Order: sequence, then structure tokens, then C-alpha cells
Amino acid sequence: MMARIPTCDADLPQEALETFREIEETFGMVPNLFRTYAHYPPLLRTNWEKIKAVLMTGQLSRAVKEAIAILVSTDNNSAYCLTTHVGDMLALGMPQEVIDSLRDSLDQTDFTSREKALIAFAREANRAPQGINDETIAALHRAEASNADIVEALGVMELFAAFNKFLVALDVDIDFK
Repeated sequence: MMARIPTCDADLPQEALETFREIEETFGMVPNLFRTYAHYPPLLRTNWEKIKAVLMTGQLSRAVKEAIAILVSTDNNSAYCLTTHVGDMLALGMPQEVIDSLRDSLDQTDFTSREKALIAFAREANRAPQGINDETIAALHRAEASNADIVEALGVMELFAAFNKFLVALDVDIDFK
């Protein structure tokens, strides 16, 4: 298939070029996700800043965040994000068979009970946010998740739910494997 709109690769405004430089310094390339966002440079910049805030800082490990990304992207049928974040999880050293098992169970992973609770919570918030209730939050606290952990996990879910919808709607080409 072909993307529904082309990526921006030429005649970019200075604002987009500056953001592209930062992205390339970080990833060694500018993925098509960002090249598509470049049609509207303020959104490109905002989403880049959000990635830095959500994925590159915080108390939750990168592996927890990648697990959330994989599960949210699986549930939202985003091949682009799924391909990206399975690759990221492999690069972090998680075996493919463990990544494959994430969809059904967190039991085969080395995540702590707190991390498993946060990952499952973020997935449920993506699938059925109206099902989250006071007991859900109380259970997270009993698993020793702080309020900051809960918000951070939801921030990761929110980031990928938005990216998933954007990428699926525009059928953005996967540019790495």
C-alpha cells in the first residue's frame, strides 16, 4: 500500500528543519511518522517534545514504556508502531518469544509486580477507559505504584493511542524493520 499523503522531504520551513535535526540526532534518521507530521510544523514540534518528555524521561523504565507501546499498538492495529516498538524491545534485550507472549500474559516477563500492574492498567485504559474506577487505582497503589507512575503510564498510552490513530488513518509507510 501507499501512504494516503506524501511525507515532507523538501522545502521545509526552518521550524521543521530544526526539529528534523534533533530527531535525526536521536534516531539516526527521521522516521516517516515525523516526515508526515511536518505538513504542520507546530504539531511536529509538539509531538517531538512529547516523545522526549514521555519516552526519554520519567521513573518508568524504557522497557515498561515499550511494553505499553506494543500492547496499545497491537490493540489499535498500528503496524507502524508495532514494528517500531517490537524492534526497540528487541534492542533492549527482550527475546522475541517473550515479546510475542505480551499480548496474552505478562507472566513470562521479568517485570516487577508494580510494572506489570502499570502495563496492564495502561492497556485497559486504552481498550476501555470508562472501565477504570476507584478500585482500579487502589489496586495500583497496593502494587506500590505512585500517582506519578500512574500518570506516566497513562501518558505513554495516550502518546501511542494518538500516534496509532494518526498512522492508521494516513496509512503511513513503515520505513524501518
